[in-house]
Amino acid sequence: MAGKGKEILEAGGGLGGIFRSLGGFMELLSDLSEQAGEDGEAVRSGEVSNGKGMKAVYGFSVRMGNGGKPQVEHFGNVKDVGRGAVVDEMREPMVDVFDEGGYLLLIAELPGVDTGDIHFEVEGDVLTLNAAKGDRKYRKEVLLPMPVLTEGATTSFGNGVFELKLKKA
Repeated sequence: MAGKGKEILEAGGGLGGIFRSLGGFMELLSDLSEQAGEDGEAVRSGEVSNGKGMKAVYGFSVRMGNGGKPQVEHFGNVKDVGRGAVVDEMREPMVDVFDEGGYLLLIAELPGVDTGDIHFEVEGDVLTLNAAKGDRKYRKEVLLPMPVLTEGATTSFGNGVFELKLKKA
């Protein structure tokens, strides 16, 4: 057993490997925080095309949440299914939810669609957002911080940015 532990440590495993990996992760978070904008959010994204019309869009945003805990949100149409990345025709848009006192404000980036192409549904504290026009298809389920009322909801859309105001229940 002692020999086996030595092999793991020599192969880069063990505590030394864990601390090196953790150090690399902390360095990445530090770099992202230095590049964050005034709102404290850092965003990384990219796009890859195979020349046959299939386009992979991927990205993530990191922002400091309540209590200094980082919140990571993924967006795009690249999904990790456990055995590797898969490109889906449905994109996951970047969505932010803000508590504005008496209502919640949801802001979603939906470029390439029109106002009539956007639909939302609220069930309990889960909002489902769908939009589709041509090859642009978006879907996102958002866990809301509290229950809301759909009656009296107001929306606006311009320049690919969808805003939804929902009264708190």
